[in-house]
Amino acid sequence: MIGVQFEMRTMPSGHARRRAAASSVLPHEVLRTSWGPQEVAPIASVLSARRRNIGSVIELGGVAMARRRRQFSAQERRELWERWQRGESAREIGRALDRDHSTIGRTIGACGGVAPPERRRSRLALTLAEREEISRGVAVGESARRIAARLGRSPSTVTRELDRHGGRCSYRAAEADRRAWDRGRRPQRCKLARDRWLCEIVAAKLAEDWSPQQIAGWLKLEFPDDETMRVSHETIYLTLFIQARGALKRELLAHLRRSRSTRRPRVASRGNRGQGQIVDAVSIRERPPEATDRAIPGHWEGDLLAGAANSHIATLVERHSRFLILVAVDGKDTRSVTTALSREVSRLPEQLRSSLTWDRGLEMADHARFTVATDVNVYFCDPQSPWQRGTNENTNGLLRQYLPKRADLSKLSQPELDAIATKLNTRPRQTLNFQTPAATLDQALR
Repeated sequence: MIGVQFEMRTMPSGHARRRAAASSVLPHEVLRTSWGPQEVAPIASVLSARRRNIGSVIELGGVAMARRRRQFSAQERRELWERWQRGESAREIGRALDRDHSTIGRTIGACGGVAPPERRRSRLALTLAEREEISRGVAVGESARRIAARLGRSPSTVTRELDRHGGRCSYRAAEADRRAWDRGRRPQRCKLARDRWLCEIVAAKLAEDWSPQQIAGWLKLEFPDDETMRVSHETIYLTLFIQARGALKRELLAHLRRSRSTRRPRVASRGNRGQGQIVDAVSIRERPPEATDRAIPGHWEGDLLAGAANSHIATLVERHSRFLILVAVDGKDTRSVTTALSREVSRLPEQLRSSLTWDRGLEMADHARFTVATDVNVYFCDPQSPWQRGTNENTNGLLRQYLPKRADLSKLSQPELDAIATKLNTRPRQTLNFQTPAATLDQALR
């Protein structure tokens, strides 16, 4: 084999680097020599390898050799997923494992951000020690029945093992064990890939902006006697995230509440926000018991939802039914907010005007004027305690599917906000046993 010297220089990135690399590996003068095919072939293979992966060709003793990509070991793969589940970024994981962050990102993305289950050998499969016994028995000329009796296995197990791995003449225990482990990868198709009718129903509901959890709950109510029309929300998520399953199209990810293509671990904590003092604020601890236990409708939670360009809308959520009202506001000041809320709340039936729970935002500093206009008492959460208005906080998260933070909310009219509220009010909710907020409120008012 003819060795070829490579002069490795620092080259610019991109197409210029690839062109320079190709010319440095195989100059035109080489092609004009009288070398035969057997001499040129090794150089051409090196060129091909280098074109595929710049930097994968190294020089050992003057001979160009292609370097194989380093695969993750079982320990590295385990550490990768443990770090990902702890909330580390791809760059942090890459530094810890001495890998490029893009390699980490591709590995995580291929699995949709979900750690694949660790492979385990079946308790029924032959072990390496048993294969060694088979190999020794074959070497001394024992029959398959005699070997099987010593192992406590069926004779057919031994004969099939020998037939799969080269017969008596070529059987080797270690090679047979490795090949059996590699051949054991037989992934089954997921449920949505096997049942096209169920897959079409799930896809249609996703296109209507239903969440996987809502779809799973609705299927149980719609097909109570048909076990084949059941699918868990986790299966739907994984089928969306892992496109290799080939059932749900990637475009449907845009209809999820948070349109991500990779599942991220729940480790980031949301910062609470505290604001100024409100005169004559009544604490949430003085709220009537029927508001706390959600026994009767008419008790609301409210907040401002922020958008781009310092734009805001007000959100009101009824605690009993989770019914949502969106209110357009002219600004964040207390007069604009209380005026808009008074206008919308005054239109409600009297039995739905009992109380309103708000955070410590100064937009409700003029709460007394709101109470006079609507006859609705206002209660305020403790400082930095948004969890005390959990229903409203959760609903604001649902709204981000339609009103992302980068959207200018001042451009939305009240009819457009009403249409968005109608979408959420007519979607089934798990907390309501997969009934809709609109149906739940209607039933409570009868």
